[in-house]
Amino acid sequence: MPNRSHNQYYPDVVSPPGETLRETLEALGMSQVELAERMGRPKKTINEIIKGKAALTPDTALQLERVLGISAGFWNNRDYHFREYQAGRQERERLRHKVDWLDEMPVRDMVKLGWIVAYADKVRQLQEVLNFFGVASPEVWKRIWCGPKIAFRRSKAFRNDPGLLAAWLRVGEIQARSLDCGDFHPARFAKALEQVRKLTLKPPTKYAKELTRLCAEAGVALVFLPEPPRLSISGATRWLTPAKALMQISLRYTTDDQFWLTFFHEAGHILLHGKRDVFLETNGHPRSKEEAADQFAMQYLLPKEALDRFLAAGPPTRDAVKRFAEKIELAPGVLVGLLQHRGAVADSQFNDLKKLFKLRTA
Repeated sequence: MPNRSHNQYYPDVVSPPGETLRETLEALGMSQVELAERMGRPKKTINEIIKGKAALTPDTALQLERVLGISAGFWNNRDYHFREYQAGRQERERLRHKVDWLDEMPVRDMVKLGWIVAYADKVRQLQEVLNFFGVASPEVWKRIWCGPKIAFRRSKAFRNDPGLLAAWLRVGEIQARSLDCGDFHPARFAKALEQVRKLTLKPPTKYAKELTRLCAEAGVALVFLPEPPRLSISGATRWLTPAKALMQISLRYTTDDQFWLTFFHEAGHILLHGKRDVFLETNGHPRSKEEAADQFAMQYLLPKEALDRFLAAGPPTRDAVKRFAEKIELAPGVLVGLLQHRGAVADSQFNDLKKLFKLRTA
């Protein structure tokens, strides 16, 4: 994910533009007094610029260009880089007292997962983590990710490892930025789900790109992101903007029925619930919302009326399950998972019809 070099150059010293001005005057044999007279400026001002005590303004740069024949752009660039260097030194000093915050963050995990670059310099590592999260300081990070308004902070995953969960969610945001999505509209997304349902018939290795495209056209950025260690999270749903939803799925599944149940559960949150919430598997939302999303997924994949008619014919057999799956245009393994979820068959029955889940997103 990061494309920054491990060997970025950070100079220890950047001289002020006044030093270059002093060297230029010496080379020309011109005194500070003469320069001040030619520029119409007080000698004190020129002396303070040379000593680095005063900024070299754009007006001064233009005057130096006229008097010395060296472009104003050159002087402006010298002053800009010097001021940038000074600001960098001040920030390093400020952050030097905050590096202990790194002990609260899963830096090793983030490096191993390729989300950030490792640095031996602790201040540089702190800057790398802050850059990743897009925040200016650890205090700002805590306000954004741990504040009382954060809907998911009561979840088990957050309590166990807030830094790792925040990082996983942040990667989802970053990846979603690269997805070109249309504006969200409920009817458009509902229509897309009709096509999505037919993808259950395809092998798991082949439907990722089509699934992503259908969601994007309906205003939903779908991101597949491996589950980090210790989190045990299946997915998350939230809104990036009022017109763009993000569905983030962790790929912790072993069979296709688990994936599709989770996908349509998250789709239910998008269609049924508000845009302010962040939905995680164990995020402490009212159980009614989770139950509503469950019911949405079950009804969309296996309408109750169709299930009732199927079960009225007697106890399901393997062949009957296969025929019924073909009739309702659903993968047999997904149907088995739904029947097990509803208690219509035992958890040990017909599992050979399920497909191992191995998604290829490239």
